[in-house]
Amino acid sequence: MGYIEELRKIIGHRCISLTGSVVIITDSEGRILLQKRTHPKGRWGLPGGLMELGESCEETAVREVREETSLEIENPKLFGVYSGKDYYCTGETGDEWYVVVIAYTCGTFSGEVKINDGESEELRWFLPDEIPESLANSHREIIMDYIGRI
Repeated sequence: MGYIEELRKIIGHRCISLTGSVVIITDSEGRILLQKRTHPKGRWGLPGGLMELGESCEETAVREVREETSLEIENPKLFGVYSGKDYYCTGETGDEWYVVVIAYTCGTFSGEVKINDGESEELRWFLPDEIPESLANSHREIIMDYIGRI
């Protein structure tokens, strides 16, 4: 059981602030790796997740990418920090939280893309002009900011 699950046993569904990291992984063709998530069902998003106790934001990014895609990323670069009222979330269980998202970019990785956990339905590379409409809300702004800078 992870930190968040343990915390929820104590506080129930109360609104809390959580920190997470996501990574905009690009390949040599300029495509962006997205995952079709199991939660929220059918929504595309960036590989990433919530920080565990004692982790740095960068360590969270590296771990989550490994867990979700089987890739080992190298030298992720800070892209931006996203937070505020637009980053309010509710889970299917009724849990509430505001998330602070630390976004990284990375074009150096090893391994082959494959689903490595129960959080993904599909992993796929997309050119910037092919990004699907059905993005997880908290990832839309990050991806659009990135596309606007390339």
